[in-house]
Amino acid sequence: MKAYTGDKIRNVAIVGHGGAGTTSVTEALLYRSGAIDRMCKVEDGATTTDFEPEEIKRKVSVNATLAPVEWRDSKINFIDTPGFADFVAEVKGAFRAVDSALIVVSATAGVQVGTEQCWKLAEEAHLPRIILVNKMDRENADFDSILDNLRSKFGKKVLPLELPLGKEEDFEGIIDCVRMKAYRKNGNGSDEIEIPDEYKEYAADMHEKMVEAAVEADDDCMMRYLEGEPVSDEEIRKCLIKGIRQAIIFPMICCSAAKNIGLGRTMNAIIDYTYPAILNDFKVTDVATDKEETRDAGAPMAALVFKTMSDPFVGRLSFIRVFSGTIKADSTVYNASREKDERIASVFTMRGKTQIPMKEITAGDIGVTSKLQFTATGDTLSDKNDPVLFAPIEFPLPMYTRAITARKKGDEDKVMNALNRLMDEDPTIIVTRNPVTKETLISGMGDQHIEIIMERMKRKFGVEADLKAPIIEYRETIRGKAHVQGKHKKQSGGHGQYGDVVIDMEPLPPGSGFEFVDKIFGGAVPRQYIPAVEKGMTECMQHGVLAGYPVVDVRITLVDGSYHPVDSSEMAFKTASSIAFKKAMEEAQPVLMEPYYNLYVTCEESMMGDVIGDLNSKRGRILGMQSLDDGLNRVEAQVPYAEITEYAVDLRALTQGMGTFEMKFDHYEDVPAKMAEKIIADAKARAEK
Repeated sequence: MKAYTGDKIRNVAIVGHGGAGTTSVTEALLYRSGAIDRMCKVEDGATTTDFEPEEIKRKVSVNATLAPVEWRDSKINFIDTPGFADFVAEVKGAFRAVDSALIVVSATAGVQVGTEQCWKLAEEAHLPRIILVNKMDRENADFDSILDNLRSKFGKKVLPLELPLGKEEDFEGIIDCVRMKAYRKNGNGSDEIEIPDEYKEYAADMHEKMVEAAVEADDDCMMRYLEGEPVSDEEIRKCLIKGIRQAIIFPMICCSAAKNIGLGRTMNAIIDYTYPAILNDFKVTDVATDKEETRDAGAPMAALVFKTMSDPFVGRLSFIRVFSGTIKADSTVYNASREKDERIASVFTMRGKTQIPMKEITAGDIGVTSKLQFTATGDTLSDKNDPVLFAPIEFPLPMYTRAITARKKGDEDKVMNALNRLMDEDPTIIVTRNPVTKETLISGMGDQHIEIIMERMKRKFGVEADLKAPIIEYRETIRGKAHVQGKHKKQSGGHGQYGDVVIDMEPLPPGSGFEFVDKIFGGAVPRQYIPAVEKGMTECMQHGVLAGYPVVDVRITLVDGSYHPVDSSEMAFKTASSIAFKKAMEEAQPVLMEPYYNLYVTCEESMMGDVIGDLNSKRGRILGMQSLDDGLNRVEAQVPYAEITEYAVDLRALTQGMGTFEMKFDHYEDVPAKMAEKIIADAKARAEK
């Protein structure tokens, strides 16, 4: 692949709902451009961009994969992205590297959940969008109904620039509504023909609507058009480009990836209408002044690492979008995010898993380097004499958590090392250790996401682990008071053991923790043993009498006791404290408490009833509702954590993947009596085991 300057480079993310055909379209674009000499199907497990075993097994994309092509003396860096919500982080990372999005829509299914999610993410990233209607050769493919569907979801800005020539299995080419020509498939290309008579009126109507929409992008052209003055084809084309680049027009084109129809015209549209990579100014924060600046491709070197892959043989692969300057092989760059120098040994691009050597990554281009020592996803590489920082990539918080244990004893360190490497690769994985339950917890975007992480860990690092629902962090407390004595007396020849304490136990307000009060007078318990009594109580607080969970919100007052001048010791008083604590807990109406979380669920208004009904069934309390933009509503509720450990999966099913949620711990409440009985029984059985 030859070197290209930024004005000849386009960076495009291919996105859409899972099953719409993003990978098939990418494969067809690679084939049509001549980048590959054989076009494979997803079902065969041999496509260029779905090369990971997890992708081949599931027949779905789970990674954002780079796929550069050469077309019309230009380079297009395609990034094929996953279509399922569990892998949204891959889309978010890709959107920071590209200048436009190609949104693939199925001609039979229309706008789906993933389509709307990708559209929303592209809108947040301020990306121009081209809509590509794929599968025009399929039975029940209907371009007009898809147009209506798109406009009902995304507004009148959706503008057809092409019409299908033929329908369903007779789909054989494209009608260009801009140039008013038709193109019929011929081998790997097409023949230009006159628009058939049966399409002329429809095409003319679409052409007129295209002109009306295009001139709206330019005030001067619009005034001339409204006053009946002529506007040249070249002026209309410039207006169209302006409207598309400013995201006030969303062009709609069509293709069949399976029949290799319309792919060349898709690449033409990308080159003609979307931003050349160096035309897009970008924003950075100047490290020296801490002020945000807008820069262009002529500024000192600035690049963003938008993706990291961990390879057990090659090491860490860093995918880099260079916005200004150049990154050369055998050079040193400055990681402004970590304040470290990084050595760049070699640079290359990748087409799927195939490495293609490069001498340098120029402004506007995307490339890859390996074995960077400090750099992670989201880091900024810049000129050390002019360090800048890009805004961090905002990845969604993982909300699906599982406890993870090594399958083989002794593999615990191997599992943690593998997880640390995988966290480098995927910022939406978080691994933590729960000090109370002693479990290692892994959090991800959903059940599929976690499953794939487990498969990847086994394949790349040769270690296996088991997953289970995490133990809920219950707590124990008391609702009454108790006055008890705890005496430990043991005589077994020589020095015996003697400790005797009398305590009062009473509840404290929620969140108070533990309070120890010393009210000993007259030396009933000598001063040197008081710390041992407190320590004994503190240790007992870690394991309550009901189910062994930590005890909270309790005050213990040491009021009396006795000692033996020879047999008393710190250990004896610690033991006496333990006896007193357990007796007091049993008498002071102990209760089991469970964590409650504040849950914030966002979904479409039409789904609110189902969401609220589901939360009520989970013992939730609705605290409030509010209307948001774009027809979305938000409900706030308090729900026991025990009911929402699978909420990422439940909400996806309830809202067809459209709902999102955030959760935050709020407080503890008493567990209902019948549920408490079961929890206590399970805890005792677990302890015996």
